[in-house]
Amino acid sequence: MRKIPEIFGSMVFNESVMKERLPKDTYKALKRTREQGEPLDPQVANIVANAMKEWAVEKGVTHFTHWFQPMTGITAEKHDSFIYPVENGKVIMEFSGKELIKGEPDASSFPSGGLRATFEARGYTAWDPTSDAFIKDGTLCIPTAFCSYGGEALDKKTPLLRSMDALNKQVMRILHLFGTPANRVNTTVGPEQEYFLIDEAMYKKRKDLVYTGRTLFGAKPPKGQELEDHYFGVIKPRVSAYMKDLDEELWKLGILAKTKHNEAAPAQHELAPIFTTGNVATDGNQLTMEIMKKVASKHGLYCLLHEKPFAGVNGSGKHNNWSICTDTGINLLEPGESPEENAQFLLFLTAILEAVDKHQDLLRLSVASAGNDHRLGSSEAPPAIISVFLGDELTGILESIENKSEYDQKDAAEMNIGVDVLPKFPKDATDRNRTSPFAFTGNKFEFRMLGSTVSIACPNMILNTIVADTLCRYADRLEKAEDFNKELNHIIRHSYRDHKRIVFNGNNYAPEWVEEAKRRGLLNLESAADALPYYKRPENIELFEKYGVLSGTEIVSRCEIQLENYCKQIHIEALTMVDMIKKDILPAACAYMKDISKEAINKKQLCADISCELEETLLKKLSQLTADLYKEMEALEAAVAGAEDMQDVEQCAKYYRNPVLMQMEKTRAIADEIECNVGEKYWPYPTYGDLLFSVR
Repeated sequence: MRKIPEIFGSMVFNESVMKERLPKDTYKALKRTREQGEPLDPQVANIVANAMKEWAVEKGVTHFTHWFQPMTGITAEKHDSFIYPVENGKVIMEFSGKELIKGEPDASSFPSGGLRATFEARGYTAWDPTSDAFIKDGTLCIPTAFCSYGGEALDKKTPLLRSMDALNKQVMRILHLFGTPANRVNTTVGPEQEYFLIDEAMYKKRKDLVYTGRTLFGAKPPKGQELEDHYFGVIKPRVSAYMKDLDEELWKLGILAKTKHNEAAPAQHELAPIFTTGNVATDGNQLTMEIMKKVASKHGLYCLLHEKPFAGVNGSGKHNNWSICTDTGINLLEPGESPEENAQFLLFLTAILEAVDKHQDLLRLSVASAGNDHRLGSSEAPPAIISVFLGDELTGILESIENKSEYDQKDAAEMNIGVDVLPKFPKDATDRNRTSPFAFTGNKFEFRMLGSTVSIACPNMILNTIVADTLCRYADRLEKAEDFNKELNHIIRHSYRDHKRIVFNGNNYAPEWVEEAKRRGLLNLESAADALPYYKRPENIELFEKYGVLSGTEIVSRCEIQLENYCKQIHIEALTMVDMIKKDILPAACAYMKDISKEAINKKQLCADISCELEETLLKKLSQLTADLYKEMEALEAAVAGAEDMQDVEQCAKYYRNPVLMQMEKTRAIADEIECNVGEKYWPYPTYGDLLFSVR
């Protein structure tokens, strides 16, 4: 392998490449656009486009694409070559500023939630100069926003960029009042990505994995994650080779892949990047998921990103580590050595607490999906109830401010493990809480509810917007205050008093927490069908419109798209179950019963009074189970048919949750019991044991 600094960013038109290839004036103008949000001169775009093209062609590239993130949750691209016809049947390689700035994909073919009719095809992609262009699969990829002919956002990037601007504006108002030096602030995000690796040949034999991304059937194997021997365990050679190649491919694209390890469930792993700006982190995470799958195939593996591909073991999430940093290098969520004296930090901290408490519904719906419904609330995944973990120190400081009492600062403890040869080191002020949905972890908040397949754009867009709204109200008050310090103290004290119900430092898995949360008045939106309609609440529409992040029509469209996707996902799963039962599971069980019957007949022919109790018991049991399975399968078909004429998408989503999803669970339970009673060679699919423990 070449040295990492040599390969890192080698496929990215990054700042060092720009500085080298662009004229000084052009480079400075582009830098101002990237860092300060200044409008881009079309002439600058022409020069940048030509430099991009020359750089890409030198690396063997022949095509470019506007790489965007529609509401499908994945990325999209339409490739055009650089060729341009000239005289005598010749061509030249050309790329203009106009082509860089704007593209025109078909907007009616992507989810629009009613914003685009089938005959209204025109849409636009617009270059995002704050995110670097890169080369992937021999094509120059230009990160872009995607909008309709009427200007409505049809993607995930546009609202995220709008929210970053909104947050920047409000944070800068606060920093100006404190006299903190800064020209601009950005959110920084580090999304940890969990995933499963299984043998690709086995994957192809499972219709449920191919069609839905998760196993719809599967009896629990003798061993799961009970021994806790996989977590942080020695990485198996085949997986290690995959991880090595994955790191290299991500590094080439400038993605700061840092940490890799085995996760808690068998065959489960995690990759964590170094923090970077919010929209760049979003682009990087979308690329990471794509590259994970491509590299896996090269190793005969398949990468599963579904939130719950296997029942009975951990699901996969995406921990969204979020902070706010200035362009002068200040992390505004860094408490410092004396957080009780750091008024600026305490103001931002209480603003976030207030925002999370007031907008629990928005944070919950930002992670809502059919897949995540299976994951939330068990085995390393937080429950559906939003709460914040602060730890004892910060909670104690805020309590003392509320009560107007002195904070009893405890000296930093030193870890003494009890072995002289081992080094001593300072103990962190607080423990970590793995069950908390939204936990403060030193100088950032870790939003742990995201599912592994979700784009981080929506959760961060919502987080940025709700914090901007709270800071706006704080700034309004502080700018008018006759006594700044008095008003500052009043805001911190009263905000914590009014919103401390959201702080919970205990075990979020405890049954008592559900009752306690209810007593506190916290929302418990258990499913996506419950959460997503909150998008359309008047106060939420007003919030997004106030800061120009989403219009009312854009909000309604997103609600419609996500609810429709929820229905479609469960619909596909239900039809896949029916297909697998009819074509594979019932025939397998019947074949096994046929052979058992033959065995009993042969035994009787050999010796009339020989016992066939085993065969008879198995036949009776399997005969009843197959009959029950067929009955439940028919009930599932009827349940699915019941949704066909539903026009209201909210009603339809709740119907798919119950009765369709409930019927799927009943049907699965019988199929899994049949698997436990059928000979291994008869079963038509790789078992859980095969899938989870075959990769070495």
